[in-house]
Amino acid sequence: MSPSPESVLIATRNLTKSFPDANALDSLTMRLQRGEVVGLLGPNGAGKTTALHILLGLLSPTSGGVTVFGLSPIRDRAKISKRINFSSAYVQLPSNLKVRENLKIFSMIYNVPNPARKIDFLLELFEIGHLKNRLTGALSSGEKTRLNLCKALLNDPELLLLDEPTASLDPEVAERVRLILKKIQKERAMGIIYTSHNMAEVEQICDRILFLHRGKTITEGTPADIMRHFNSRSLEQVFIKIVRGGDVICE
Repeated sequence: MSPSPESVLIATRNLTKSFPDANALDSLTMRLQRGEVVGLLGPNGAGKTTALHILLGLLSPTSGGVTVFGLSPIRDRAKISKRINFSSAYVQLPSNLKVRENLKIFSMIYNVPNPARKIDFLLELFEIGHLKNRLTGALSSGEKTRLNLCKALLNDPELLLLDEPTASLDPEVAERVRLILKKIQKERAMGIIYTSHNMAEVEQICDRILFLHRGKTITEGTPADIMRHFNSRSLEQVFIKIVRGGDVICE
């Protein structure tokens, strides 16, 4: 049975983004359904960030089709932005503003009801409530990462794009953050696109994964199916095999 249009959050078909020196993304076809967590994996330069930027409406594709909530990320970006959010360990919020000030500005952008209560709730959830009056630039990298996650959850998004969300966290904090994200995702039936180089984390969180290499999809499926196909005991072994022999295609 085909999924209903309302359940499909993201749909791409032969999505391609070309730059003068190479194709950053080459014929990506994928779907994300409501309540699903899909890992977008691959080495640096595989096309993951390009794909996220297209979904956010920050880049226009060279060819192919893409819809988010059945809408165009470029033409309908204002409508989509109310229902989507994004967090990356490598994107920083304004450093000259206090933690609370940053979140207040974004709550106004997202038109969050009762913003003060929402901000306090998220800061406490990610255990950085004691930092609300500190300058953002004075935070540690791990604290900034958790602040970014607070920002990303302000508008209760239906679709969340997470780019290396635990990259700067120590293992114990990273585990707490994963548990928080999994709990919220289940409660809200949120769809998530998840990128990470931590293969154990991906195996724990993602329902399905797509491995990209040089802009192309190399393999797709559940973590268990992919490990079985590549005769590997871990996704890390699969990752290494794909990077060393990127022309392998999973049937």
